[in-house]
Amino acid sequence: MAQQIGYYTEEGLQKLKKELHQYETIDRKKCTAAVAEARDKGDLSENAEYDAAREAQALLEVRIGKLKTVIANARLVDETLLDLSKVSILTTVKIKNTKNGATMKYTLVAENEADLKLGKISVDSPIGKGLLGKKVGQKADVQIPAGKVTFEILEISI
Repeated sequence: MAQQIGYYTEEGLQKLKKELHQYETIDRKKCTAAVAEARDKGDLSENAEYDAAREAQALLEVRIGKLKTVIANARLVDETLLDLSKVSILTTVKIKNTKNGATMKYTLVAENEADLKLGKISVDSPIGKGLLGKKVGQKADVQIPAGKVTFEILEISI
């Protein structure tokens, strides 16, 4: 299975690298210590604490592996090269719900960087997918869990 390339800001990629460093240097040592401590408590065949520690260690190693793959396939997006004539990753788009007139402003980012509280939505989300490639003045019909919503693109910026 081919790994999907992810597009990140410098800030987003640094956050992933910091998380990986945390897992590899601090969390891995804690898991190893927990396994050793549980092993010292006696018979391993009936030691639930040992089994739990080994399972936690295995899950951590899976997370580390996945994060390494994400980082290896990450591509930095140069904001100076963005085409502001259409909605794309790392652009900020001001949209209006044509049904109720509500306006919203979102920045389209990679899935790992999405944070609705900060106005960052994933390009892989239903709204993100619906907005990609649209230009100012165009309308985007987006299928969301609550039904179909039409947004008008009011402004595109960085």
